[in-house]
Amino acid sequence: MSRLDSFIRRLEAQRNCLADAASRAKAIPGIVLEFGLGNGRTYDHLREICPGREIYVFDRQVAAHPDCIPPADHLFLGDFTDTLPAALARLGAGSAAFVHVDLGSGDAAASQALASAIAPQVSALMAPGGILVSDQPMPAPGLGTLPLPDGVKPGRYFMATRQ
Repeated sequence: MSRLDSFIRRLEAQRNCLADAASRAKAIPGIVLEFGLGNGRTYDHLREICPGREIYVFDRQVAAHPDCIPPADHLFLGDFTDTLPAALARLGAGSAAFVHVDLGSGDAAASQALASAIAPQVSALMAPGGILVSDQPMPAPGLGTLPLPDGVKPGRYFMATRQ
């Protein structure tokens, strides 16, 4: 498979998982968290599929399209391991109905190590029944695996719920 076809399949899987998660989280009160702003495409999409929800974003630095930059009071800038404790203190445990984590850096081992390091705090931010969509496995106490939407190849994306 070409790299272009692989990229397209990854984006289709991401979109399908986000749609499924938004639907599952509809009845759960809370905010939305986006880890990895990047160029802002997913943040922009979350604004569309989660109308009326506050969306808080985490990233090391802002490199997004100007139309896709969250307000400063909804942006946690810096290393995730440094900004998560502040987010937990400010937003509160159990505040997130829906979390999207996109950490993939091209270095599989480093991406998985980061996911494992932040998973417990991400889980703590999630409301009971809250939905997690991630490009990496997120092992943490209290998270249970959810089935992927039809057409999403296992291992391409991961979904979980806070039990």
